[in-house]
Amino acid sequence: MKGIIRSFLLTPPEKSSLLNIPRGEVVVKMQGITKRFPGVTANDHVDFELRAGEIHALLGENGAGKTTLMNILYGLYRPDEGEIYVGNRRVKIGSPKDAIKLGIAMVHQHFKLIESLTVAENIALCIEEYKFFSHIQDVKKNIGELSEKYGLRIDPDARVWQLSAGEKQRVEILKALIRRAKILILDEPTSVLTPPEKRELFKILRRMAEEGCGIVFITHKLHEVMEVSDRVTVLRKGRVVATLQTSETNPKQLAKLMLGKEIPLRPITHTASLTYKEAPILEVRNLYVLNDRGSLAVKGVSFEVFAGEIFGIAGVSGNGQRELIEAITGLRKVKLGNIILMGEEVTNRTPKDIIERGVAFIPEDRLNMGIAQDLSISENLILKKYRYTPFSGHLFLNLDHINKWVDKLIKEYNIITPSSRLPAGVLSGGNIQRLILARELSGNPKLIVASNPTRGLDVAATNFVRSLLIEQKKRGVAVLLVSEDLEELLMLADRIAVIFEGKFMGVLPTSKADVNRIGLMMAGIEMAKVRS
Repeated sequence: MKGIIRSFLLTPPEKSSLLNIPRGEVVVKMQGITKRFPGVTANDHVDFELRAGEIHALLGENGAGKTTLMNILYGLYRPDEGEIYVGNRRVKIGSPKDAIKLGIAMVHQHFKLIESLTVAENIALCIEEYKFFSHIQDVKKNIGELSEKYGLRIDPDARVWQLSAGEKQRVEILKALIRRAKILILDEPTSVLTPPEKRELFKILRRMAEEGCGIVFITHKLHEVMEVSDRVTVLRKGRVVATLQTSETNPKQLAKLMLGKEIPLRPITHTASLTYKEAPILEVRNLYVLNDRGSLAVKGVSFEVFAGEIFGIAGVSGNGQRELIEAITGLRKVKLGNIILMGEEVTNRTPKDIIERGVAFIPEDRLNMGIAQDLSISENLILKKYRYTPFSGHLFLNLDHINKWVDKLIKEYNIITPSSRLPAGVLSGGNIQRLILARELSGNPKLIVASNPTRGLDVAATNFVRSLLIEQKKRGVAVLLVSEDLEELLMLADRIAVIFEGKFMGVLPTSKADVNRIGLMMAGIEMAKVRS
């Protein structure tokens, strides 16, 4: 058995009917695909073709049906109508196992990992050719080699529940790379990567396409479509509105096709006018915080955020951002240091105490941390208010007031849903984020802590979120914005701190920042050395 796993991990499957399909020929054909859920038709007679050797972008607003369509191809959903052909053969894909046997792999936006297992054990589950735990050391070795080759740093012994969202994304990408499937579906794969990592991923995808792999690339970032894809299909309200050669279109046309109308591709930027003379809303002093493995994740971080300021934190996921945010919002204990909110010491206070002092929290994991999936949309919108008047009396909820409040927020934040009584978990990613924003910002916060608030959102939803943050800044709210999107930080923030391995490499005003300088700091080079 020695050497078998290594060769399996680094070479394509030998028995695939897709290997002989010439580049340019259709490798997947989906005809008349229709999928209905209660109250909504997610896919309405969709036709889609993928060719061997191409990168095919799939665009659409959140809720347009693009992920549903690919979940059907991967076997997570079964279509109500329509046919699927793989390699000129009609197939029925009843499960992901069927899809994998057909040479299809998928990197999901919402991760499909077993939380209690390690990275190596999760990846080992992809390999059917050997007994699960018998050669785990060989698996770890190959993970290390692939991680180094593709720039996807990960600890193979870490348990998945201990990982940040970005680190989980890397595990999913590694699983797909290990399988070397001939049909690869990627759902927002760059949302947690730095610019150099994105460029490296695009090189990998281009190399795979040149080897004959057909790649579906789901993204809301129009510049990525223009950079990496050969063709693009646009979905709107569950229907295909266009399939175009990427070389024959442009971002403005694609945005109009997605939305049915023209919109600006980015919000109006603001100009910083702060003098930092007033007392800060948030002070963090010499903070040390442990991660879930008991190691120091935040190492002596100090900073201040002022009223009317957006303070940005840049860094590759897994460098202490999550632990820092959780300490500030009361979700994680502080080992050493101080957190001061509007002049009052709040170190190690409960989340309830932090909320009652006017802190709004927009988490990066909106599905698992931002909402209670099984509760209704209405119940989620009042989670922070239900115990207070006028939402409740001494014993019972005031349903009349709650219903009026919920209807107002749904309209104001344009949450698309047939009913506020539906479980929040059935909403699209963009509508879930709108729900979170409605709940958090309706409380007139003093401080907003936002972690990657536009990750995975389409153009319209991204503009909406960014405009809201600018609006809150103009109202005098302090905003702590953690983002791996450097363009977003440069667009919105007044000052940017760069974190690496739990330490700040420097803090600089946005007027003196650029992508190259921040990129060097994200790699661990301190600001003084970058200047020199």
